[in-house]
Amino acid sequence: MRILLTNDDGIHAPGLFALYEAFSQDYEVSVVAPETEMSAVGHAITLSQPLRVRSVTKGGRFYGYAVSGTPADCVKIAVKELLDHPPDMVLSGINLGRNVGMDILYSGTVSAATEAAFLGFKAAAISLDTRKTEDFTLAAQFSRAVVRFVMENGLRDGTALNVNIPALPPEQIQGVCFARQGLSRFEERFERRNDPRGNVYYWLMGETTIENGTPDTDFVALKSGMITITPIHYDLTCREELERIQKLRPPAIEV
Repeated sequence: MRILLTNDDGIHAPGLFALYEAFSQDYEVSVVAPETEMSAVGHAITLSQPLRVRSVTKGGRFYGYAVSGTPADCVKIAVKELLDHPPDMVLSGINLGRNVGMDILYSGTVSAATEAAFLGFKAAAISLDTRKTEDFTLAAQFSRAVVRFVMENGLRDGTALNVNIPALPPEQIQGVCFARQGLSRFEERFERRNDPRGNVYYWLMGETTIENGTPDTDFVALKSGMITITPIHYDLTCREELERIQKLRPPAIEV
């Protein structure tokens, strides 16, 4: 079985290497990831400049390819150019930090998985709910269970799994649940600063989470100690609103 690994934290991120170690003994693993951190780039792709690819070694052995582009770029160029055979599944992660609620619209980790789904591959994004630890042992082990689940049960075409794991000891994990995407978001603000030359610049700040979800949403379930699995799709059509406005007269063309 062939697995393509990627991420948005960069090819040298410990979360990616944790996946590599978890799968490389039993699977045919390929690593294609951004050469630098590409967090929060969403589903961006590179159009105005070439993509540069270089080989990366670890411990004197070939590890994977570093790409001068986004996570979505990495998936595209991997399956179109770099791999000898198409992967059976694409895993993106392990991300340092959760990807729930509205975060998934910004997440490069999630976008790599949805790009893979768009291209017709089974895919999952794996995130760990912390930014302070780099112990990915449980998350890497659970990723193996996610792969087995997908290969045994399949996924609807164009669908990827968004998996979030609490940063807790195994005995404190409350279980695994299938959850819907909530509407949690961050209350954002910009902090104005001055550089040594007197020029004004701004840092995007804010970590206050606003959650209007219910216990069946990803954020609430994750915070209760559950591993959450959310099927996501790249079709962003709001079908309820489409049905509503289809009953209305469309805007007139003015000439």
